[in-house]
Amino acid sequence: MTAPASTSASTSASAPAHTPAAADPAGTPDVPGDLAAFAAEWETWHARHEAVRAGRHGFLAITSLHWLDAEPARFDDAPGAWSTAPGDGVAVALADGEELVFDGRVLTGRHVFGPIEERGSLFPAAGDAVIEVARRGGHFILRPRHPRNPLLAAYTGTPAYAPDPRWARPGRYVPFDTPRPTTVGAAVEGLQHVYDAPGYVEFEVDGATHRLTAFNGKTPGSLMLLLTDATSGVTTYAANRTVFVAPPDPDGRVLVDFNRAVNLPCAYTDLATCPLPPAENRLPIAVEAGEKTPLAPVGPARSVPAREGDR
Repeated sequence: MTAPASTSASTSASAPAHTPAAADPAGTPDVPGDLAAFAAEWETWHARHEAVRAGRHGFLAITSLHWLDAEPARFDDAPGAWSTAPGDGVAVALADGEELVFDGRVLTGRHVFGPIEERGSLFPAAGDAVIEVARRGGHFILRPRHPRNPLLAAYTGTPAYAPDPRWARPGRYVPFDTPRPTTVGAAVEGLQHVYDAPGYVEFEVDGATHRLTAFNGKTPGSLMLLLTDATSGVTTYAANRTVFVAPPDPDGRVLVDFNRAVNLPCAYTDLATCPLPPAENRLPIAVEAGEKTPLAPVGPARSVPAREGDR
């Protein structure tokens, strides 16, 4: 699937209030001295993360991906005719008998959703489904999410390395003088994401120092690390994994817990627009920690290419 390239910048990667519940891997704990306690805490965290991933309106429930433009279009898994609208928004025209519920209001007829920030999403409901209206790479998309999607029904979990305290690495956060706009690729060909990088994190493994460009995390002050390593494409997903890091302490100290390296949605479905790591975040070492490649495709995915004028 191909999407138009974009260089639209954003100053925040935070999810808006309407986003369905998402796992918050930030807040990585101090490493306890007891290995059993460390493993038990990881098991609890990973079970919670898996429950969110398998949520009824999570990314495994996505049934299609549509790139919107000014021409209204109807789709068989969402009510209404959808288009972009003047003023940086999205419009839907609902026919007689069609409705959506959004912010506690029943929508009928024509409705214009206001401006949507980059990487933001709105989630009007349609029966037991939600219709994600989002902005990615400067372009508006529609992604219906149906809880009976075969992709979700077939999901049985993600394998992971056994938790190992060796891979909970103490590190140091170094802020840049000013955030640096950083362009990265995406799982969708031709799409680009721009993140503001506030600084970098450095840590040591076997006496060698490694550095990863950091982006803003899900909660204020927390950090997100996009990366690949020598296990990528071997035992772990080839394109990317991510690690969330709790806010640095006053001296810039952080804990980078690679046991909590997780797959992004593109490891499971071709209907995701996930960012790829910047070149400098490709670690030369084998990080044998965190989630591995999903065992098998979890079900069919139906993608909708961009319209000819958007390619």
